[in-house]
Amino acid sequence: MRADYADFLSGRRLGATPGATGRARFSVWAPAARRVELHLHGAREEFLDLSSGGDGLFSREVPDVPPGALYTYRLDGRREFPDPASRHQPRGVHGPSAVPDPDFAWTDAPWRGIPLARLILYELHVGTFTPAGTFDAAIDRLDELAELGVTAIELMPIAQFPGERNWGYDGVFPFAAQASYGGEPALKRLVDACHARGLAVVLDVVYNHLGPEGNALAAFGPYFTDRYRTPWGLALNFDGPDSDPVRRFFIENALHWTVECHVDALRLDAVHAIFDCSACPFLRELADVVHAAAEHLGRRIHLIAESDLNDTRLVRSPRSFGFGLDAQWNDEYHHIIHALLTGERDGYYTDYDSLLQLARAWREGFIFTGQYHRHRRRRHGHPSADIDPPRFVVFIQNHDQVGNRMRGERLSALVDLESCKLAAALVLLSPFTPLLFMGEEYADPAPFLYFVSHGDPELIDAVRKGRAGEFSSFGWRAEPPDPQSEQTFARSRVTPALRRQGPHALLWAYYRELIRLRKALPAITDPERTGTEILPDLERDTLVVIRRTTRHAVLLLFNLADAPRDLTLPPATGAWRPLLDSAAADWGGPGVARLHFPAPGDRAAITAARRSACLFELQAKDAP
Repeated sequence: MRADYADFLSGRRLGATPGATGRARFSVWAPAARRVELHLHGAREEFLDLSSGGDGLFSREVPDVPPGALYTYRLDGRREFPDPASRHQPRGVHGPSAVPDPDFAWTDAPWRGIPLARLILYELHVGTFTPAGTFDAAIDRLDELAELGVTAIELMPIAQFPGERNWGYDGVFPFAAQASYGGEPALKRLVDACHARGLAVVLDVVYNHLGPEGNALAAFGPYFTDRYRTPWGLALNFDGPDSDPVRRFFIENALHWTVECHVDALRLDAVHAIFDCSACPFLRELADVVHAAAEHLGRRIHLIAESDLNDTRLVRSPRSFGFGLDAQWNDEYHHIIHALLTGERDGYYTDYDSLLQLARAWREGFIFTGQYHRHRRRRHGHPSADIDPPRFVVFIQNHDQVGNRMRGERLSALVDLESCKLAAALVLLSPFTPLLFMGEEYADPAPFLYFVSHGDPELIDAVRKGRAGEFSSFGWRAEPPDPQSEQTFARSRVTPALRRQGPHALLWAYYRELIRLRKALPAITDPERTGTEILPDLERDTLVVIRRTTRHAVLLLFNLADAPRDLTLPPATGAWRPLLDSAAADWGGPGVARLHFPAPGDRAAITAARRSACLFELQAKDAP
């Protein structure tokens, strides 16, 4: 067992830790202060000196401190701040911290998590997922997600942020679940309810920066460094002087979510903005500790990186000089599908314009593996053909790719239904780990816009100006929706009842069938690439993929052209049996593809509808 995990289990944790006899232990790392006092608020109203351990760590056990008791820390007899490791901020980022209640009646003892290759992720924003915008309200929608067939929900960041409206990337208390969502008790109820339905929970965590409003960590110690810059604020100090306690802070945060709150995976936001030149990088240390915790607990805990560097070191093992993370996002798969279906070529879509790139993604994972990238004006990426496909998370929509458009348009607002179904098949029938974005499965018409609820007028103005400037490379010149407006937030709320109505219901049923087929056909999700053929046809704008296992084979035909295409199917030891055609009338399409079955010894022919996906299977006795 890793020593840092053993320390965590023993109770030597940062923040307020309630004991069994009504005592609470308070611990804070504050090397910038000579004296730290605990200020207990309310009826008890008193200041108590914390003891210094000589390493910047101040702590004290205090009797008769019940859960919910409010407290702050006073530094050197002057300014007071909430606890950097606060578990609960009932009055927001500027108010006092509250002692957490450790008691929770978990019912998920048999739960062991879900293997990476079986994850089908569903990303959601708690505040816009339901009218109430809370963890408890999200529980009411879990049955429909289980019916759809996804195997995990992925929560956008929930660390306490200013106000009640935010994407979550402005969080300033990494340990505190957003109070307006219901706080940590409600989060635990959601996790427990997910596990009862066979759903894993992935939590998006931000270890590359903290938000600007309410961020007081610098008053306690050197949590930040000016040696690096991020697009969002000061970089965290993971490799400079006094960086060891900073690493401990965030590793302990990961253990808080995964061990105390039973979360099954962490999505690590923008790891390319975690600057660390040390010999043993923070990400590797994080992976070592979290995986040690998973082994000790006897359940799976995954670490999934978001990165735009196409750097395979993230998922390679330490023996191969990697960081040992479990998976990483692959934005390029989105970029090429989006560019081919919409025709957009501005901004970072500049470099994605060929069916050969889509074929390359199927064959290797990344598209740019060392070639020159025009938008970046340099070579980009690292070879990835030896990385197992489930280690790449792919999507056609997510909070960034939708929300970072000026108008927050979903793909269904940019292309027709047939193109949406084609895109869905490219993701859900791929060998990669698929991710859906809330409402995608029934083409919810709501945009997903960028929203905040800051209290500082100067910060609000800066956000408005910064948001407008972000769109220059795309040529979007109109005025973006006001991020501070409550109406901007309200417009982003989804309407799940639509999934039972008209074309929305057809699309929802289509997504459910794609997920069912993905689970039922082993050749689709087999992690080996050795039995795969990738056959792009540039003249016809079609892509044929054949995936084989020892006793099973499937053929996938994707017609990206805006017209029907006649093709012959590859020869096989038996007849290809059609399982799905996205153009079928059952899915609101113009009609099923026309199959022309051959005489013995001839190859079958097919006329595939425009913008369609077809799936064929060889029965077990015929499979190569």
